Amino acid sequence: MAAADNEISAIYYIQHHLQNLTFGHHPELGWKVASSSTEAVEMGFWAIHLDTMGWSIAMGALFLWVFHKAGRMATTGVPGGLQNAVEMVVEFIENLTRSTFHGKNPSIAPLALTLFMWILLMNSLKLIPVDYFPELFGRLGFEYMKIVPTTDINATLGMAIGVFLLIIYYSCKVKGVGGFAKELALTPFNTWLLAPFNLILEIVGLLVKPISLGFRLFGAMFAGEVIFILIALLPFWAIWALDVPWAIFHILVVTLQAFIFATLSIVYLSAAHEHH
Repeated sequence: MAAADNEISAIYYIQHHLQNLTFGHHPELGWKVASSSTEAVEMGFWAIHLDTMGWSIAMGALFLWVFHKAGRMATTGVPGGLQNAVEMVVEFIENLTRSTFHGKNPSIAPLALTLFMWILLMNSLKLIPVDYFPELFGRLGFEYMKIVPTTDINATLGMAIGVFLLIIYYSCKVKGVGGFAKELALTPFNTWLLAPFNLILEIVGLLVKPISLGFRLFGAMFAGEVIFILIALLPFWAIWALDVPWAIFHILVVTLQAFIFATLSIVYLSAAHEHH
């Protein structure tokens, strides 16, 4: 009986920590914050994950504030620690863009910098103990609080779709709508006889880009979050034995996923600027 109770408690704990704070219109209860996962599902597609929105905006604001502060404090003399850190990141992204992007567009490097730092900051929230913010916000009256936006498929696909729309925009701007359509119709087989086949291949490939971007980031971050939650269910002595090494390893994962998303975005936008 005790084992069954412990199992139910563990299942509830996992489900609770993976549930977003959801606001939406319930068919029977009207506009409200969901008090259970069932209510959240019943709110449908247009429900908003308040925690995902709030924490992603907060990390974006933190990025802007830190870089703005570093810019205001910049000096030609001996730079401080913040200026050094910011300059290292900016130089890294500039070199990455220079080696990966083959068109001429001054907006690509700032976009890559924004994506890299924003995703890095959102991912880094994973390193905060999994119980800290749910307990804190629980005392403030919030039933759920999931603080890592990139463990929400809505956030990662949202960013990926934003990159996808830029790909379409620059493809049409650089090549013209007709040129872009011709490229889709005549690649990879340069004959109008195979245009329908080419279109199927190219449109599928085009649509796969945002899906792969979004799901890759979500999958890595969500899997890591689940492991942190499972570790938190272990005895106290085992938590420290496993949580610290996993957190140290996850620093690499957090950085690598931000790098991959930014790099692939540059690669896709570079292809959008190329004539075939």
